[in-house]
Amino acid sequence: MVFLVVLVSLLQMLFLRSCVGQFPRPCANTEALRTKQCCPVWEGDGSACGAMSGRGFCQDVTVSEEPHGPQYPHTGIDDRERWPLAFYNRTCQCAGNYGGFDCGECRFGYFGPGCAEQRESVRRNFLSLSVAEQQRFIAYLNLAKNTVTADYVIVTGTRAEMGTNGENPMFSDVSVYDLFVWMHYYVSRDTLLGGPGNVWPDIDFAHESAAFLPWHRVYLLHWEHEIRKMTGDFNFTIPYWDWRDATDCTVCTDTMMGGRSPLKPNLISPGSVFSSWKVICTQPEEYNSRAALCPGTGEGPLLRNPGNHDPNRVRRLPTSADVEFVVGIETYETGAMDRQANMSFRNSLEGFASPETGMAITGQSTMHNALHVFMNGTMSSVQGSANDPIFLLHHTFIDSIYEQWLRRHTPPRSRYPTANAPIGHNDGYYMVPFLPLYRNGDYFLGNKVLGYEYSYLLDPGTRFVQEFLTPYMQEAQLIWQWLLGAGLIGAILAGIVMTTGALFVRRRSQNRKMKSTSSFGERQPLLHSSLEEGSGTSYQTTL
Repeated sequence: MVFLVVLVSLLQMLFLRSCVGQFPRPCANTEALRTKQCCPVWEGDGSACGAMSGRGFCQDVTVSEEPHGPQYPHTGIDDRERWPLAFYNRTCQCAGNYGGFDCGECRFGYFGPGCAEQRESVRRNFLSLSVAEQQRFIAYLNLAKNTVTADYVIVTGTRAEMGTNGENPMFSDVSVYDLFVWMHYYVSRDTLLGGPGNVWPDIDFAHESAAFLPWHRVYLLHWEHEIRKMTGDFNFTIPYWDWRDATDCTVCTDTMMGGRSPLKPNLISPGSVFSSWKVICTQPEEYNSRAALCPGTGEGPLLRNPGNHDPNRVRRLPTSADVEFVVGIETYETGAMDRQANMSFRNSLEGFASPETGMAITGQSTMHNALHVFMNGTMSSVQGSANDPIFLLHHTFIDSIYEQWLRRHTPPRSRYPTANAPIGHNDGYYMVPFLPLYRNGDYFLGNKVLGYEYSYLLDPGTRFVQEFLTPYMQEAQLIWQWLLGAGLIGAILAGIVMTTGALFVRRRSQNRKMKSTSSFGERQPLLHSSLEEGSGTSYQTTL
């Protein structure tokens, strides 16, 4: 079954076009950099941003001018400042439920040619999936790792290195999976101040402040959308790993996310497909020493050795009580809105505060951070952590805890900081490095509006349907499609056999008549002729 899924996916890739990611290929050229305009033509009507169809328009980008916090004292040094103006100041602004870099797709949660169909998908516990569903998920990840994205490229140099008029564009192809690895690296990398090793490390546009949860929510939604487009499986959702009260990595087996190698415990077992993966963007010190960006090329195997971490930094994995206490914290951000924030839901869930008191702590990693450190490998470094596929399962569960908090406290948007958060984290700041553009504050809202739900947050009746009945119905639908196709082929073959058989019987009957006439004159008896023809008819009917 998994082989068939992958085979169908490869065929669908020839016809499907993905539409999420970073640096659209039509905008990765000298002309776009010179004009600072990224308004691709939508192939549906041949106009920029689908303007002729009313899907969107090419408009000036207006960025927030609210001040950010003191953590980053520089101005005009980093391409990510006032995103995306270093590269483009005009992009597609989509209307209604349309979305995508050219407005050729739908907003999250909407489907159909006119983006009028609203649908709710359910993200389920990875450990509750059937073996076939787990294998399909792994097959999709491996397909994404080995499929070059057709519509997006990554940037391998700074805007200044590309020349005033973009005469030296520095972009590179990348696989669908590594596109998202690179995005996570780019949003969290150090600022290059000029010269080898001269960097500003105290900067991160997706961690250590308010945008941590909204940014990763959009990141996961894009991931989901990309897999759906690549495979044609529009029922796909990213599963989560519920690690509450766990004492070890329960998903780290060869049949799941990869077990530990018996020969080298830091490597993935040869019995797992992930053992052959090459990581990217895992050497920030090397890039900084060359005053360069990650080139997006393979750098070695995926590393993981869960549980063999520094026990002083992570004393235990998070418990159900930890999650309940953190969800109970009413305030989203406090103080300087960074790692030192006390009684901040965001800071406590991210793992810079105690899940028992809510007070900021140093030298320890809790909650979200604890899982990264516990994995003791590629996932333990922020910039390269998305190389490990467990990253997806982990952050999907973190997103579900964010959802619990939103439902319990129903905060108005005014509770999200509009000013003085660390750079990149204010409400009106566009998320780095997404194109199309998304503001942080727009995703300070529940997931139902975005078209998805978590199975363990459903009421018991609905949960039973989603956890047990729906997967089997989807499997039956897939099997029925194959049976229907096989039936049609069988019918065609049967028709050919019947036609051939009828012709054979008729020819044989004619031959016998000729023989009978030549040997005995008029054929006797006539009953014999009727029986021959009747036999032919019965044979055909039986077929």
